[in-house]
Amino acid sequence: MTKSMTEGKILPEILTFSIPLLLGNIVQQTYNFIDAMIVGRTLGPDALGAVGATSSVQFLVLGLCIGMCVGFGVPVAQRFGANDLPDMRRYIYNSYILTGISMIVITTITAILCNPILHLLKTPASIFKDTYGYLLIIFLGIPATLAYNLLSSVLRAVGDSTTPFIFLVISAVLNIFLDLFCILVLHLGVPGAALATIASQAVSAVLCFFYMRKKFDILRVRKEERGFDRKKAGKLLYMALPMGLQYSITAIGSMVMQSANNSLGALYTSAFSAALRIKQMAMCPFDAIASAVSTFVGQNYGARNVDRIKKGIKQGVAVGVTYGIAIGIVLIFFGRTMSMAFITDTGGRTSQILDASGRFLRASGFFYWSLGILNVVRLAVQALGYSNLAIISGVVEMVARSVMALVFVPIGGFTVICFTDQTAWVSATTYSTLICIYVVKKIEKRLKNPTNAPI
Repeated sequence: MTKSMTEGKILPEILTFSIPLLLGNIVQQTYNFIDAMIVGRTLGPDALGAVGATSSVQFLVLGLCIGMCVGFGVPVAQRFGANDLPDMRRYIYNSYILTGISMIVITTITAILCNPILHLLKTPASIFKDTYGYLLIIFLGIPATLAYNLLSSVLRAVGDSTTPFIFLVISAVLNIFLDLFCILVLHLGVPGAALATIASQAVSAVLCFFYMRKKFDILRVRKEERGFDRKKAGKLLYMALPMGLQYSITAIGSMVMQSANNSLGALYTSAFSAALRIKQMAMCPFDAIASAVSTFVGQNYGARNVDRIKKGIKQGVAVGVTYGIAIGIVLIFFGRTMSMAFITDTGGRTSQILDASGRFLRASGFFYWSLGILNVVRLAVQALGYSNLAIISGVVEMVARSVMALVFVPIGGFTVICFTDQTAWVSATTYSTLICIYVVKKIEKRLKNPTNAPI
């Protein structure tokens, strides 16, 4: 059930590996989509605004968690590619320890800071109570998020992208039923949607853990392989922290952008929430392709195969850009219509919300091609062990979004919001592409020198 990506045709391997990742991303965004649709259509536009008003801070915190878990998987993929299985399992064991510590620290800090964060985001008073209840439950569920993403990262590192997808499907179906039960039967309102999401993800993590123990003997840590190893923990943190921080730093810019948007009023908060769900769904293939290339690059780095690394990155970028152009056209012409999945067009205020959402998606559509480059090259740099350079890409995005939000939104209003993401994407793509070229050349020189020590 594991798979080495160190031989065979490159593009078919990347695409085959990315299909379960893509389906998993689509499933995850689908239940987020349905979650928002249920909230918006049963509880109203303000409730939808409450769910979406914290999307940037969720991206910051959950992005930190997900990025760290992805980082923990990099040394695992490298040791798997080098066929050093005992050392691979030692990395896995130490990642379990570090994740457990992270669960306690991150959950405690975020729960305490929940209220100040909402004030920092300038959350409208009309939706503050619902927003607080929703965000607090999401924060308390961080252990479930960390657990599932770590297990998924380990499985993907050894070439299995199918098993995490299966349990994600189970989680998604359960989430839909729990959404309806918590909102329509228990009448828990907006917090009920958060409770359904966290409960379903916890179930997915538990199922994934026990299935791994039963079916993946290669991942079961032997008694002699257990124990905290400072050197390995240090390498795991060296990979994980920059990757997690890169997600979070990017999210800081999104928080500044969302704060600026929230200050424009509840109408634009609701419009942004609807557009964000569609935007996230449209970005699913980018994440899948980039994750597949990352695993491919990590394994071939362990196998010291630089030619496959270069070809894998180029072919991954080509696929990403092609998709970016296609989905961009869809958003340009059908963004407003797609937004009607969340809000019924009854004229007046709802029509204005849909118009604003359509404007946002139309503006985004012209620049989606850049994400086809950015996601692939950034994760490739991380997979090659240069997370410290990749993190600057997140800084570039943060600065670009912050400047647009703080300097130009007060002048141009929602029109500037519509072009803030694109400014960040193009800026980060330019930096990340140049860094990727530099890193690959450096790796090529190192791997082709036979006197170098094993990776």
